[in-house]
Amino acid sequence: MRRRSMVPDDIFRKAVDAAKSVSQHAYAPYSKFPVGAAVITEDGSIITGCNVENASYGLTICAERNAVFHTVSLGLTRIVMVIVYTPTETPTAPCGACRQVINEFGPQAEIVSICDKPDRRLQDRLDALLKDAFGPRNLQK
Repeated sequence: MRRRSMVPDDIFRKAVDAAKSVSQHAYAPYSKFPVGAAVITEDGSIITGCNVENASYGLTICAERNAVFHTVSLGLTRIVMVIVYTPTETPTAPCGACRQVINEFGPQAEIVSICDKPDRRLQDRLDALLKDAFGPRNLQK
């Protein structure tokens, strides 16, 4: 099983536990798909988020974006890893919108998707998952 590069094992394990724990707070009455996410910043902080659905489906927010926005609200803007947990047998990668939001604060962040099967994991850097992404550098003159 592949391991991360920039995050110490103890912080990684805490973030995995945090992502699993916060998934229990997801509000997912429509999809029945609770998701938890944990962002790890360059200083080792772990910030979580869960998906929050809405009867007006377009207003739903994914766990990853919820975690990123919470991270920014704390004044932290340098993301090194995002862990996504789904209570499934196969891991689920972030959607395109979440990838774009993560790109704003961690274009080279490692993305680790985990599930209830410990031997199954998706893991890659964001710049591989969102090749040639549009970001802040595109707006510079």
